[in-house]
Amino acid sequence: MSISDEQRKQVKGQGFLSNRDNVHFSARVITENGVLNARQLKNLSEAAEKYGNGDISFTSRMTIEVPGIPFENIPAFQAHLAREGMVAGGTGARVRPVVACKGTVCIYGNIDTQDLATEIHRRFYDGYRQVTLPHKFKISVGGCPNNCAKPELNDIGIIGQKVPQYDRALCKGCPKCPVIAACPMKACEMKEGIMEIDWEICNNCGLCVGKCHLNAIPQGEIGYKITIGGRWGKQIRIGSPLKDPSCRFQPYAIFSREETLDIVEKAILLFKEKGLPGERLSTTIERLGIAVTEKMLIAGNLLERKEEILGLGKEEGGGA
Repeated sequence: MSISDEQRKQVKGQGFLSNRDNVHFSARVITENGVLNARQLKNLSEAAEKYGNGDISFTSRMTIEVPGIPFENIPAFQAHLAREGMVAGGTGARVRPVVACKGTVCIYGNIDTQDLATEIHRRFYDGYRQVTLPHKFKISVGGCPNNCAKPELNDIGIIGQKVPQYDRALCKGCPKCPVIAACPMKACEMKEGIMEIDWEICNNCGLCVGKCHLNAIPQGEIGYKITIGGRWGKQIRIGSPLKDPSCRFQPYAIFSREETLDIVEKAILLFKEKGLPGERLSTTIERLGIAVTEKMLIAGNLLERKEEILGLGKEEGGGA
């Protein structure tokens, strides 16, 4: 059948992307946090066989796509997914589905990544679904500084932290210090008989916590590192870590969960207000300057002006 450009645009907005043959479509299936249960996977397999070409592919952003769906099969495919509470979507100049690593179950995970991703999805993917932005807006949650989900290459990256709570008075300068042995960053070293942590090097992975036989680092403070303005593709930019002038030793700020969620929302609002049509947040930040951006995200009044900002009408940008 003949498919018009208007029809393609309409179904693209519903999460169905044209295949190279210009006849079939791939359905981008949304998960809240990168997890599907067994019933949903069974449902998805049935839908792929019945309405697509029988294949299921996984994208670089941990999203599932079902290719080979004829245009006329799209409504039936959507109805089939709905039986298990699934939908297709995640396209356009809007907040995109959240990418989360497996930090919830990983031995290195400092935070419950899937739980945080679910809250972000519901508040900002679902909650902001009707808000048009200058371009796509990507969010990634990593459980630790291993950065498996590449959070620093997203518009907003969140990285779980476990800041060592070190009591220097308990250190006896053991010849074979287990804390120094455990540190993968080589941020710990013995100085004048006392183990010292170089906070400029420490990335708060938390692997030193509990390693001292004298209990000098019995626990770590859980927090969140936030990077902004990351980008991958034709033009690459590593996200800038948000800093806090009041912090005495860390090269970047450590935020609480609620502060983190507020900053995610502020970043969306900042992009909505200050971004130009067709530009990514990285370009907006470079144009405004990182110091101005940080001030707006940490101490600004963006949340108080939320309704005003959301009322702004701007031309929609790009992004598949």
